Amino acid sequence: MKANSINIRRSKTVLKPDQSRVLLRPFGPTDSRRVGRIIARIMSLPEERVGSLLDEISAEFSQRHQHIRRLFLERFEQVRGEHVAEEDLSEQRRMLIGSYFLAEYSLESAALFNPSIVPHTDQTGLPAGALRFILSLRATGEGHISSITFRTGIIYRNYRIQVLDPVGFVTEPRQVPNAAYEKGLFARKLFELGLIGEFTRRVMNRLGDSFTMQELRRGIDAEVDQERRSEGILYEDQRTALGILMLARSNYEVQFQPEQQLCERIIFPATPSQSNGVEDARFVHFQNDDGGHI
Repeated sequence: MKANSINIRRSKTVLKPDQSRVLLRPFGPTDSRRVGRIIARIMSLPEERVGSLLDEISAEFSQRHQHIRRLFLERFEQVRGEHVAEEDLSEQRRMLIGSYFLAEYSLESAALFNPSIVPHTDQTGLPAGALRFILSLRATGEGHISSITFRTGIIYRNYRIQVLDPVGFVTEPRQVPNAAYEKGLFARKLFELGLIGEFTRRVMNRLGDSFTMQELRRGIDAEVDQERRSEGILYEDQRTALGILMLARSNYEVQFQPEQQLCERIIFPATPSQSNGVEDARFVHFQNDDGGHI
């Protein structure tokens, strides 16, 4: 039986990386003493100098990042630790300190590839026969770290494809750890990772059909303490315990702000298992038997 022929026509649409799109990422010297020295120098500045410096930095960064001063304050709270004891610092000084521990990362500086496409949930305002779509892409940036970026576009009735240009702003989502884990699914993932053995079996036996991160930690700690009280914890069991926790930390949800356009959203590596980047995303469009969306 002769297979049906398929006519293929090359599209003129080309997806090009945009090196100017940058994400604001935490910057942190590995030497704690260097962190202290940076903060000490900022603490020594007179207040009027703090204000002028902050204005200069904000003016430059706000062209590429939204809510920049809020991000400065959030970063300050992350780095203050034992380096900042004073509680009566001005908001300007706190923001200036935070700004010194942020750096820009060019998401698409190396490549943009591996597209995945699904219909957009919003099909309003289109001409007859057109379809709006969502496109995910693997973006490879500095240091060849991969993340997932998005575009939207339209396929017209005459098969012309239009990919809309992204805006300049890019923002990471808020990471939300899963409230509960399903024991059966979690056990299968442990098996796939080779994290099997007596230690894993004992930990899983301490858990219910669903469990939280806190319950998982208590189960691991209980087994580790029991081994230490008997013959001492085995090195292999220590590695298994770390592997179990790494799997749990890799299971999370992300939340974007509703007002953000899709092209402003980025899924950047956020867990130890993603240290080499987020490889790909594959989105699937489901339909009911009657053709309706699920």
